[in-house]
Amino acid sequence: MSGSQRIRVQRILREAHGYLELEMPQHALSALVRIQEPGTFKGQVLFLTGEALRGLGRFHEALRPLEAAADLMPSNTDVWVALGWCQKRSGRLDLAITALEKAQEVAPNQALIHYNLACYWSLARNKRRALDYLSTAFGLDAHYRQLVDQETDFDPLRADPDFQALLSVNV
Repeated sequence: MSGSQRIRVQRILREAHGYLELEMPQHALSALVRIQEPGTFKGQVLFLTGEALRGLGRFHEALRPLEAAADLMPSNTDVWVALGWCQKRSGRLDLAITALEKAQEVAPNQALIHYNLACYWSLARNKRRALDYLSTAFGLDAHYRQLVDQETDFDPLRADPDFQALLSVNV
């Protein structure tokens, strides 16, 4: 890949990322298809493609580029989180949990990953794992306490005394 091709790909990637930040996923996809030879940027192109498809609500379709991005960039937690998000919404909670556990291996102190794992384990009706991950998320970032009331993923645990006790702990 020549220097000018490399710069062109980097510009398109920034453009697509900007569109995603502006919540314009269709524009991001339109930008990404202009990249014929991604070279060393293939993982980023796949990830942004998956993110654009996710933004369009095309969760099942987003799985293929996100899985390929995870293979190319296994230490990128954003890829694993997006993959887990799409797996959950594609009806594969087991694979969503697996993706988030891989993210946790890469970044064991990232509260978002623990919080999402708590959500997924709650949906899987595994109270112990859900509460362990939720407690860890709270310990890493107390901000996540504020999200629990609105998070429907915790509905299976809402009436549970252990869940309520965890929420009542003052920090």
